[in-house]
Formats: sequence, C-alpha cells, structure tokens
Amino acid sequence: MLAKKTVKNQITLPKKIADRFPRVEYFDVRAEDDRIILEPLKADRAAQVREKLARLKLTEADVAKAVAWARKARS
Repeated sequence: MLAKKTVKNQITLPKKIADRFPRVEYFDVRAEDDRIILEPLKADRAAQVREKLARLKLTEADVAKAVAWARKARS
C-alpha cells in the first residue's frame, strides 16, 4: 500500500490499515533508521508509561531519585 506525504507534511493512512485501529485517535510517531514507526496510543496512559519505563530499564528507585532531584533543584 502507498501513502503520499502532502506539501503540508500530512499522510493519510490507507483505509485498510486505519480500519484495524477503530478506536485509536492518536499514534506515537518515531523514526528508526530509514523507517517511520506509528504505534497506537492506548487509552490507559499509566500502563503506557509503565511499559516505556520498562523498555528504558528504569526502576521505581530511578524515578524516585529523579523526583527528589527535581524538587531539590526547585527549592
């Protein structure tokens, strides 16, 4: 399937693809090498954040340290 980028940098997903994601309104977009990757955003944002933290191998302790650092920097 083809998708054309317009002069306004817009791409319309082919109907056959879009129909596979009926309740998805937003996609996370990133570039990997010479590819554009679209991942549907889930309604449960908390689960999404946990998944990303796991992918980045960040622990609760790492998050706690970052929060403590940010609070200290503000005071």
